[in-house]
Amino acid sequence: MTGFARAEGALGDFGWTWELKSVNGRNLDLRCRFPAGYEQLDGFTRVRAAESLKRGNVAVTLTIDDAASQGRLAVNREALDQVLAIVKEIGGAVPAQPARLDGLLGLKGVLEVELPKIDEAEQARRAEALQQSFGKAIEGLAEMRRQEGERLASLILGHLDEIDRLRAAAVTSAGAQPLAIRQKIERQFAELLQGLTPLSEERLAQEAAMLAGKADVREELDRLAAHIAAARALISGGGAVGRKLDFLCQEFNREANTLCSKSADIGLTNIGIELKAAIEQLREQIQNLE
Repeated sequence: MTGFARAEGALGDFGWTWELKSVNGRNLDLRCRFPAGYEQLDGFTRVRAAESLKRGNVAVTLTIDDAASQGRLAVNREALDQVLAIVKEIGGAVPAQPARLDGLLGLKGVLEVELPKIDEAEQARRAEALQQSFGKAIEGLAEMRRQEGERLASLILGHLDEIDRLRAAAVTSAGAQPLAIRQKIERQFAELLQGLTPLSEERLAQEAAMLAGKADVREELDRLAAHIAAARALISGGGAVGRKLDFLCQEFNREANTLCSKSADIGLTNIGIELKAAIEQLREQIQNLE
């Protein structure tokens, strides 16, 4: 979700520049900086950005270059007359040096910047031009992020392939085979009951079947396969899939954790640990997607 876009424009002496910077974020968070007098654009930019972006922290900066609106210095005659009247009124009562011109002009409100008046039609014309320019900037940012997503798609598919490879390895592992699990449990029972009254074959079969059922991870592996297929479908379908893939990563982790907790075989446990590492790598890449 990283990206940068810039759009410039001008209407006569009135010029502007939009700059948009985007980094990863769970939701869409827009932070706008406008020059004084242009804060009314905030609502428009947020609505327009939400039309093209779904996630990310986006910084929006508008810079205005308006040579005609720099204004000129002017003396506020009313404020100056009031200051002079006060000086004349109390000048004899307080020993002080005569007022200097630079001191008078330095008083707040005496010297002002006089801005040119802009009629409503010109203001509307500028606002429309700024909005159109922002639209181009946001489209440029969305395109840059789309291109980044295409590059990331191959990496994410690679991580999914690795997760699928580990799932297949778990399927063929002895620790995931019901018959192998049962035989192992029966051997353990035999070792534990040496010198003791042996269990009946029926009771031994019941206990072995119960423990084998608890250690059976086929259901978790089947769900992993379904999640992998769903993730691949989302990637191939395109669009804003980051949130959905985030959810699938949580499901991947849930199945991997259950597999590790059920495993009574060191080989299967090692596969589960590798699986969790591969899922974490997948999750990190998904954070970069829209």
